[in-house]
Amino acid sequence: MNGFSSRRDFFARSSKLLAVGGLAGQAASLKASRAPNQPADEGEDYYDKLGVTKIINAAGTYTMLTASTMPPSVQAAVARAAKHPVRLIELQQKAGEYLAKRLRCEAALVSAGAASALTLGTAACVTVANKESAPHDMPTEMAGLKNEVIVQKAHRYDYDHALLNCGIRFVEVETLAQYDAAFTDRTVMAHFFNAAEQGQISREDWIRVAHKHGVPCFNDAAADVPPISNLWNYTQMGFDLVTFSGGKGIRGPQNAGLLLGRKDLIAAAALNNNPNDDVVGRGMKVAKEQIVGMVAAVDWFVNQSEETMQSEFRQRADRIAAHLRKIPTLQSQIVVPPVANQVPHLLLRYDKERVKISAVEVKEQLRRGTPSIELNPATGSTHASAGLPTDVNTIVVGVWMLEPGEDMIVAKRLHEVLTKAASA
Repeated sequence: MNGFSSRRDFFARSSKLLAVGGLAGQAASLKASRAPNQPADEGEDYYDKLGVTKIINAAGTYTMLTASTMPPSVQAAVARAAKHPVRLIELQQKAGEYLAKRLRCEAALVSAGAASALTLGTAACVTVANKESAPHDMPTEMAGLKNEVIVQKAHRYDYDHALLNCGIRFVEVETLAQYDAAFTDRTVMAHFFNAAEQGQISREDWIRVAHKHGVPCFNDAAADVPPISNLWNYTQMGFDLVTFSGGKGIRGPQNAGLLLGRKDLIAAAALNNNPNDDVVGRGMKVAKEQIVGMVAAVDWFVNQSEETMQSEFRQRADRIAAHLRKIPTLQSQIVVPPVANQVPHLLLRYDKERVKISAVEVKEQLRRGTPSIELNPATGSTHASAGLPTDVNTIVVGVWMLEPGEDMIVAKRLHEVLTKAASA
């Protein structure tokens, strides 16, 4: 007897058992007992059960703060996808085809976040340069394999490890002449950090020189939407691979991302991805729920109005600033970073001789309060954060991840802390 016949027999026998045992009647009774307008079970609140503090996110889409919240349509798509098993490879393939059409590129892959896409994209370039054995040889059996990745020295960053996981070696350059001379028969990729604030070589020159040498170029644009059009701007500019984080501006699942680009490179990335064994991406599993969630998030995001989103963010910043206008010496400014997190942020500065509290202490007091509020990590920091101008005397309020009404909760808490410090 084949498997399908056995499965039909199983369901037939199960139905008879339900009827005989009265379980079917119980199920019908339970369904009938629910009030017509009663909402579906939302599940137990495990944050409360585990003692995890819920926060108001006045910072931004930071991984340590669990990034963004998914819109209702995306949450619903994730919940619905959880109800049915499917074949993972088919789901990845169909999702990739759909996303490629929506995002105007040759091919797409849903990855386990942008860092995973960096590894898979690098592995793809190594694979294309070295042919069949590369997926199984990376990252330890690299002898004889081409493995050089050219990068601007100013574009080295904390996410380098995602590329190094493939056993590559970086070749650093600073000038356009150095870049042109750096290509050898061992070069597999040219890597570009889209939000880098330094570096002499433009995106256009980076692409042009790489293609002159027949080498693919990869652009890490993880946090660089909005604007929405960036989802296709960089592939259409000529980058062979581009990655975006799913859990940032796109508002998808935090553990999902996008790898977009050339069809042959995306196919090579899939060879290095789960569920394949003995490859660098085996542990970078994306569940069916996250794949569907990523597709649903793209659908939601590309249908938004850029003007409406930006206007709402600015209005939130304006409302907070207006509530604080009577704080002595306080000055407010709205800034929009040039590349990453390109949305309005509210900067607050004041004279510490009149308002006797540091920006860092304001941040700590809001964190310790109820509800707990997280300000942007650039608050009170001399280290620039994604293009935000800041210093030790500046409070930075990120408004774009606030839920409706939370802007005034943040405003009132800031007012309370700063007013108390001003009267000390």
